[in-house]
Amino acid sequence: MSKVRRAVFPAAGLGTRFLPATKAQPKEMLPLVDKPIIQYAVEEAIASGIENLVIITGRGKNALEDHFDISYELEKTLKERGKTQVFEQVSAVSEMANIAYIRQKAALGLGHAVSVARYLVNDEPFAVLLSDDVIVGGEQPCVRQMMDVYDKYQASVVALMEVPEEETGRYGIIKGKPLPGSDGRIFEVEDMVEKPAKGTAPSNLAIIGRYILTPGIFPALEETASGSGGEIQLTDGLRRLLSREKILAYKFRGKRHDAGDKLGFLQATVEFALGNAELGPAFRSYLKTLNIDGF
Repeated sequence: MSKVRRAVFPAAGLGTRFLPATKAQPKEMLPLVDKPIIQYAVEEAIASGIENLVIITGRGKNALEDHFDISYELEKTLKERGKTQVFEQVSAVSEMANIAYIRQKAALGLGHAVSVARYLVNDEPFAVLLSDDVIVGGEQPCVRQMMDVYDKYQASVVALMEVPEEETGRYGIIKGKPLPGSDGRIFEVEDMVEKPAKGTAPSNLAIIGRYILTPGIFPALEETASGSGGEIQLTDGLRRLLSREKILAYKFRGKRHDAGDKLGFLQATVEFALGNAELGPAFRSYLKTLNIDGF
């Protein structure tokens, strides 16, 4: 049986929804309280048992490499000043995992970004994590849950969540049937549609940013035509893969925050701050003093 040993993090996007904040820094480095968005996804992969990571970067994304690299001067200064706790937090980041970086030379869509990692995943199944989707809760990390599904069925797996019918046009939506004995959590995918027009969605089951993919996705993406803006969509590649292999969809346990959206980012910031052991009590007290109707 093939095992999932690598995770791919597409991070070459332009971050246009957060301009001008992302003009000079990667969207993936925007902080949720005290950690950049991408670090939450990296920690999820590591907690799932994956230690070999591939980050797809692009022009202007050097801060990603710097963040996960050793910072000799900073660490030396922290140590000399006796800031032991902060030193340990900073140094732990560079020791998290084995990380390889590869450039996506043009922002040509998520499907194209995944295809760039082809020769770094060694013809093995691999995970894909979109750092915009920050997932917490559940007894196991989302990717670990999906890896367990893959281990049992040896098929590609996409993560699912239910969304209101009026929001289906924002997601890739699946048509599928529940597998017997899966408590309605695992579906065999029959079709999928990227951002369906109003009233045409085959269900309210939306694909979110976690995937376990077989190497079969690469030839499927090669044969996938580019769409609007010259981009190759991963959903279109998955549809082509579906004509050759079984694809499963898994309704994960946990809560997803859409940190790629301004409102979702603010909501995640508030919830993560409230859950922070150091900041939570004081932040909660502060929020209670606000006259919200006065804003």
